[in-house]
Amino acid sequence: MPTWVDTHCHLDASEFDADRAAVVARARAAGVARLVLPAVQVANFDTVRELAHAWDGVYALGIHPLYVDRAADDDLDRLRQAVQAQRADARLVAVGEIGLDHFVPGLDRERQQRFYLAQLEIAREAGLPVILHLRRSADALLHGLRRVAVPGGIVHAFNGSEVQAGHFIARGLKLGFGGAMTHERALQIRRLAAALPADALVLETDAPDIPPQWLYRSAQQRAEGQVSRNEPGELPRIARTLAALRGWTLEHTAAVTGANARAALPRLMP
Repeated sequence: MPTWVDTHCHLDASEFDADRAAVVARARAAGVARLVLPAVQVANFDTVRELAHAWDGVYALGIHPLYVDRAADDDLDRLRQAVQAQRADARLVAVGEIGLDHFVPGLDRERQQRFYLAQLEIAREAGLPVILHLRRSADALLHGLRRVAVPGGIVHAFNGSEVQAGHFIARGLKLGFGGAMTHERALQIRRLAAALPADALVLETDAPDIPPQWLYRSAQQRAEGQVSRNEPGELPRIARTLAALRGWTLEHTAAVTGANARAALPRLMP
């Protein structure tokens, strides 16, 4: 059975509180050998670290752009201190999830930008790659990377253009593809998954979010109580979509995306 790396999974999310052990067991049974757990705010730094150690995963520390409006001004100092304190922990693989979100209305873009650049600086100081959040913000993210060079990383849930993809790749970043790629109407994402260089692609679930097509529920269905929770155990089925788009076998897909994940996150254990 092929083995997989889920390069983006929020195992600490409250959606998993009732059955987290079973979720991990299902992922392991499906061949998902490694989970990357990115933090989203200072309050969950300890949680993702403890979960990574408890479940043989790895983790990243960062402040997500959707959380910067509620973050304290000294949270950047707390992130720097946490990264320095855990620098010797082999399970700390990146600074993330950080980035810019220009999709959600009402967010303070100036504050997002300040936190983003500061966290790039922290990653550069620590010699760690980054895990980037991108929503309608590719050019702004690239502008930041030109100002503050970092040692590679992953652009999570990539949804930019092919030209933008090329710029990220040229800066040593890999591009994450997950549940969105499985939706037949996601034509641009599917085109990118099929056409981008093979060594640029990594797989992810973003569990419990971005459910694949077979788990998707409309707003009305969710209001009626139907669940659309994503899980890391869905990764092999998501991978089948990438394999079909590329004309690859599952074994080749696992080998390529696994090698790419290790190239993006050099501290990722085998």
